[in-house]
Amino acid sequence: MNFSWLNDLLAQHQQLLVFINVLLQQLGLPVPAVPTMMFQASQVTHWLSLPMLLLAAVCASLLADLIWYQAGKQFGYRILKFLCRMSINPGSCVNQTEQRFARWGIWSVVFGKFIPGFSTMAPPVAGALGMSRSQFLLASAIGAALWAGLALAAGYALQAQIAVLLALLATHGIRIVLVFAAILASWIGWKFWQKKRFERMAAIPHIQASDLRALLQQGQQAQIIDLRSPTLVAETGVVPGALQAELSHLADLSEQLSRDTLTVTFCACPGDASAIHAAHRLQELGFTQVRPLRGGFDAWQQETQAK
Repeated sequence: MNFSWLNDLLAQHQQLLVFINVLLQQLGLPVPAVPTMMFQASQVTHWLSLPMLLLAAVCASLLADLIWYQAGKQFGYRILKFLCRMSINPGSCVNQTEQRFARWGIWSVVFGKFIPGFSTMAPPVAGALGMSRSQFLLASAIGAALWAGLALAAGYALQAQIAVLLALLATHGIRIVLVFAAILASWIGWKFWQKKRFERMAAIPHIQASDLRALLQQGQQAQIIDLRSPTLVAETGVVPGALQAELSHLADLSEQLSRDTLTVTFCACPGDASAIHAAHRLQELGFTQVRPLRGGFDAWQQETQAK
């Protein structure tokens, strides 16, 4: 398999290819940018050519981040729920992303570039939480420069090794492509297995917001557990009588609750992910009447506003 045409294309449009590749990746498409940057850096003849590649990568990253930041600022947590819904990983949810951002603050924008998936989630979270645009752009630029700079420096330093890999690719291209295709297929298969496993967990009986409201109006006792983050609760409102808890601290809260009383879990996740995981955890702890709230806080809010 002859890859000379590809080498010519990459050599003639280095900055443009880096810009497009980084832009697409930071917008959320599954197109790894680090290999492209390393390859392009390995092709330069002097390190003084690296700043232009770095500039292209940083500009592309800033453009994508600004788009997601503005989306988060305008649409709030709805854009995060959209991103989580598009993910193959059923564990991706608004709560987990927002909690990570709240824990790390501005550093989540700087170092988020090094975390697959989170690099796309951090900018809309920053916009939704009201981080100033100037502060965000500064943190995003620093993070992009560190991320792209390390990739470019590694590519330049490993020129000889990358040349050997390209020679192997030219000689055994089909075999190498098949190996990587098999690895990719295995990874995607594992992710879809996780998704199917979550779908089986989601088969647990739920409770509708209208039914919960009716039960409470009738005076029936219910333990309601709110799994949203404190920041999200402060922004969107509380459910009267609900107890706030993190999924990781659920066992501690369970010691204060009755195991035979109706217990309702809810979150702000696509597919009620955290609420479902919490319900299964509570069942393992001996709770006999656990129900995730179908539709989470949004469903509850719609139900109470409709009345």
